[in-house]
Amino acid sequence: MNGRSSGKLYYSISEVSELTQLEATVLRFWEREFGQLRPKKNRAGNRMYREKDIQLIHEIKQLTRDEGYTLDGAKKRIQEAGKAKAKAKASVVEKAPASDLASLPPDLLDYLRKELTDIKDMLE
Repeated sequence: MNGRSSGKLYYSISEVSELTQLEATVLRFWEREFGQLRPKKNRAGNRMYREKDIQLIHEIKQLTRDEGYTLDGAKKRIQEAGKAKAKAKASVVEKAPASDLASLPPDLLDYLRKELTDIKDMLE
C-alpha cells in the first residue's frame, strides 16, 4: 500500500476509503462487480479488508480512473492478470518435487499458506 505497511492484518471500510480516496459506496459496488474483491466480514457483518484487497482496489482504480477502462474492460484485465499469475505459480510448483518444498520461493510459500488458510476459514 503506497510502499508502506502499517503491520495491520485487517482494515475497516472507512480506513480503506481513506487510504484509497474512494467513497465506501464505490468500494461496496466494486465488491459486487469484481468477484476477486471479497473482504472478510466479522461477526457483526463489517467488512475487514486485507492488504491484497487494498492492492486490488488500487489496481481497479488505476484501470478505471487513470487508464479509462470500463468496468467490463477492467474485469477482463484483472482476470487475465490473475490467470497469468496462477499459471506462473503452477509451473513453479510443478517443477518442484513434493519432498523439496523448502526450495520454493518464500513468497510463493507465503501465498500458498494464505490461500490454504483462506480456504480452511471458508469451510469452517
